Amino acid sequence: MIGLAGKTVLVTGASRGLGQAIAAAFTAAGAGVHVLAEDDGVAGAAKALAATPHIADITDPKAVSQVIDAIGPLDVLVNNAGLERLTPIEDDSDEALATFRRIIDINLTGTAIVTGRAQRAMAAGAVIINTASIWGRVAEPLFGAYVASKHALIGLTKTWARELGPRGIRVNAVCPGWVRTESSIRSARSLAVRRGQPEGAIIDEVAAAQALPGGLMEPPDVVGPYLFLASDHAANITGQTLGIDRGEVPW
Repeated sequence: MIGLAGKTVLVTGASRGLGQAIAAAFTAAGAGVHVLAEDDGVAGAAKALAATPHIADITDPKAVSQVIDAIGPLDVLVNNAGLERLTPIEDDSDEALATFRRIIDINLTGTAIVTGRAQRAMAAGAVIINTASIWGRVAEPLFGAYVASKHALIGLTKTWARELGPRGIRVNAVCPGWVRTESSIRSARSLAVRRGQPEGAIIDEVAAAQALPGGLMEPPDVVGPYLFLASDHAANITGQTLGIDRGEVPW
């Protein structure tokens, strides 16, 4: 067991799915956990976790500043909030462009806003963990904005590690593979529709690409590395990306 008693942790995008599982893991490790999302569902998630809820759009600097001020000194930030949608290049409609911009705004600009505000509340020994994706290492047709954002987030991870390292703040990224969440199932369904295949065919394709058996991972399958990176066991690790994908992508 990794103990994080006395640590104050903020997890963004924590009203459901992977974010909620990450928050639960930090709570179980003894940390004082704050969860942030832009929807009211975060209140229910926080109650179930005995965490403190905050509602804000991470692309709103003023709202984010108010959340960070309310939390006070921060030991761990998990930038997990993100948006995943199809953005095929042949779709140049106004709606498609708005979706593309929103993905970049949340996955990159919003993450940068949260990190910029949070680092002011951090001291030596603090940790920032970004949720990237295996699609930050490879390309996936039809998901251009999401893939680009995750590639860029890995770049930001390396940059922030260099910027904040002199202050003793570590920055790393976790790159999950296919995890059974609302977002991933939506993506699988969208791909199936475009290909004229059953949804199960997409899941079978994912499973076939993995070195280990099991198909889609569940959110609790992914949380261990977040705890490790937040702990003193990873005291000399920064600027790195850790893939959790059952061997789907060679690292």
